[in-house]
Amino acid sequence: MPVLQLSGYAVSVSSDALPSVAQEAPMSASLTPYPDPRLLADIGATYARFCLEQVPGRFEQVRVLPCADYPGFLDVMQAYLQTLPEGVKPRHAAVAIANPIEGDWVRMTNRDWAFSIQEVQRQLGLATLLVVNNFTALAMSLPRIGAEGREQVGGGEPEPNGVIGLLGPGTGLGVSGLVPTGDRWTTLATEGGHVSFSPGDEREMRILAYAWKTLPHVSAERLVSGPGLELIYEALTEGDPEAERPLPAARIVQRAIEKSCRWSAEAVECFCNMLGTVASNLALTLGATGGIYIGGGIVPRLGRTFVESGFRARFESKGRFSGYVARIPTYVLTAENPAFHGVSSLLAEHVPAHEGGNPLMERVRAARAQLSPAERRVADFVLENPRTVLNDSVAVIAQMAEVSQPTVIRFCRSLGFQGLADFKLKLASGLTGNIPVQRTQVRRQDATPDLCAKVLDNTISAIVQFRESLNVEAVDRAIEILRAAQRVEFYASGNSAVVALDAQHKLFRFRIPAAAHTDAALQALAADLLGPQDVAVFISSSGQSTELVRAAALAQEHGAAVIAITASKSPLARKATVCIPVDHGEDSTTFIAMISRILHLLVVDMVAVGVAMRRDPAAALPQLQAGSAGAGPGVLISHVV
Repeated sequence: MPVLQLSGYAVSVSSDALPSVAQEAPMSASLTPYPDPRLLADIGATYARFCLEQVPGRFEQVRVLPCADYPGFLDVMQAYLQTLPEGVKPRHAAVAIANPIEGDWVRMTNRDWAFSIQEVQRQLGLATLLVVNNFTALAMSLPRIGAEGREQVGGGEPEPNGVIGLLGPGTGLGVSGLVPTGDRWTTLATEGGHVSFSPGDEREMRILAYAWKTLPHVSAERLVSGPGLELIYEALTEGDPEAERPLPAARIVQRAIEKSCRWSAEAVECFCNMLGTVASNLALTLGATGGIYIGGGIVPRLGRTFVESGFRARFESKGRFSGYVARIPTYVLTAENPAFHGVSSLLAEHVPAHEGGNPLMERVRAARAQLSPAERRVADFVLENPRTVLNDSVAVIAQMAEVSQPTVIRFCRSLGFQGLADFKLKLASGLTGNIPVQRTQVRRQDATPDLCAKVLDNTISAIVQFRESLNVEAVDRAIEILRAAQRVEFYASGNSAVVALDAQHKLFRFRIPAAAHTDAALQALAADLLGPQDVAVFISSSGQSTELVRAAALAQEHGAAVIAITASKSPLARKATVCIPVDHGEDSTTFIAMISRILHLLVVDMVAVGVAMRRDPAAALPQLQAGSAGAGPGVLISHVV
């Protein structure tokens, strides 16, 4: 059963705080104590490990509690807190857990525990409770673990700022990576343990054939894991009546180390060779010139048996690319409780380092001297108004800072962010202690609360990003064109048809003659009847529809203005007099494009409100009020979403 899965959550950490993995990293960047002790935890399938962090990088009050002794996640957390000295109460906490984290509700796959993160935070009286996948935490621990916390196997030298790969054979096979993005590290959320297993010799072919007897698909995790080691042993001992079967993975490892069982030794040797193949495949896939790290619960226990195995020889056995992978170093993580370093790093990014402070604000202050004069004005506005910036648009920030809108974007990029939306998400996490909304995949096994949360979070995130990328000038031009129109016709098909009908009803309320054409067979005929005083509005998620593109061309030929609400680089956008771009990618060939439809409805609302407000005030106000009363389609955004 796969337990070392990654959440969809990408985490970034400043390289100012975390040195390159290629260098020996100190355990603590600062000895200044935190105002309050921080609780760190690593919750696995069998044990829950806890500690307090009162000084960055210094872990105290370490306790290991058996998970089987407690009925739930909250209970084991409370049990640890009760062991602390009187008067010691953590205010912030970060927990790594062997489970995907894709919303507030967490249902563990390897233990009968389920809990709400917010409810646990409330019950424990914590200002912050950060819960992340344990393999994400392990990946984020790498920049903090120095040479004393790892053992190199074989040769190779890491390239500074090179991509790093991470493998963790345990109950499952976790696969991740660290990618340098500007001045930060970003973890990769992957399911790399489920790639198809690739045998490297005839013996492994026989093991694969044995696995095929019961498994229709043999992934790397099926063999390169604790259960996989047991399967390898079963395959090798098939037909030997003297072999002890079944044998748990821990016994196989122990017998191999002691050299007391030839089958166990051969099983571990196969396991190490297979891991070498998986590791080199990952190195080539990621271009992991920063090195490949091996964690998890099995390999560190093997000690010299792993170092002396065929792992490194198999890693370098890559034909024409043997020279390439030979330059990539491989390491075994030997640090005690490495997940503590990872969750400590993540918590440091999300929680102020001192009361009243914020890591991002400190970053803005530190960068201020290197910014241009105009960007400096944006920095000053952000420093003086951090909470209002969260809700201000790029236009408002530019106006208040007395700069242009592109200057605001340049300010964000100067700090290493993709744009204002990226900057706001990071700012929000520091001010509130909560993880910002991210896009997460809805899965078949999701319970109803998780499903609802994911749909809402995905929509909210898309709206926030769309707000920052919105072409306001195009909206303004569309409003002016519609104000002068004698007649407006809306063209859409499929899932966008409902948007066209909604837009038609809105213009009817403003007493503008409007029609909606959603039948592809009639759209060209309707467009052929348009004239110079008419406006044709085309709505499409992809902008690829042949019928819509042809109708738009006919409308232009007859002198009508064409407004397109569609993807910016599509054929339909190129036919438009004005294009309001909506570039939200969804797989509309397999799924209904739900979020792009909502964004299209929002654009219609913006345009409709603009038309209403720029008409005669006495005529416009009753229409807006009628819509807000709920009688029929309204123009208020609340009626759209």
